[in-house]
Amino acid sequence: MLARDPFPVAVFEVDRLTLDYPSPAGTVRAVDDVSFRAGEGERLVLLGPSGCGKSSILKAVAGFLKPASGTIRVRGREVKGPGPDRIVVFQEFDQLLPWKTVRQNVEFPLHMASPLAKTEIRDRTEATLKKVGLERVLDSYPHTLSGGMKQRAAIARALVTDADVLLMDEPFAALDALTRSQLQGELLDLAEELGFTLLFVTHSIEEAILIGTKLHLLSPHPGRTITSLDTSGFARSDVGSPRLESLSREVHDLLFSPKARKGIPEHV
Repeated sequence: MLARDPFPVAVFEVDRLTLDYPSPAGTVRAVDDVSFRAGEGERLVLLGPSGCGKSSILKAVAGFLKPASGTIRVRGREVKGPGPDRIVVFQEFDQLLPWKTVRQNVEFPLHMASPLAKTEIRDRTEATLKKVGLERVLDSYPHTLSGGMKQRAAIARALVTDADVLLMDEPFAALDALTRSQLQGELLDLAEELGFTLLFVTHSIEEAILIGTKLHLLSPHPGRTITSLDTSGFARSDVGSPRLESLSREVHDLLFSPKARKGIPEHV
């Protein structure tokens, strides 16, 4: 199951990333020498136990955390801070502004960061909302939308800016099982239809396998690479199947093996 890399040109790549945090006792290492890459349309999932630094890595890719060492590149350009080429979709999609309509929420980043004419902003917004199936609720407010519609609106707001990478940090963690399953399906449908490149963080093994085309497994604190796995052959129809259960057990054993607990890569 070791991943083959069918994407020769990286949309984003993390090269020997190390992240440190200051503390009263001194510097604390959160992530140690982690590398991975993702190509066009690939969905890379960071998976590991709590405290392994997966959310810190996502924040660093977003440009919110400065590496202690290593580099992050998007389309070959080194990340020095936040930028419109990377858009974060937060938990429960509460970043939608409640006093603005769906249309206004989606066009908001274009008004803030782009010198486009009003007619071009309108046309681009409407075309993007049509792509995600929200053309009938353009003038509705977020509180009237279902969870799936909110997710689509949040993703539309990312896509309208032509962002290279969509970043999602445990977006379904606080939801009940049925809603979580529904929104996972919504996300996969959009990913298949629109082909966006995704960096996704979760602590759920099954969710990681279903969402990702590639998993990057991290050891307990400080987060170090254990291995990468190719999961591009799995779909929602595999839920409950022996092959998914088998891979889930394999991933669990990799995450919690004696080597992983010591932060030693499995191939060593």
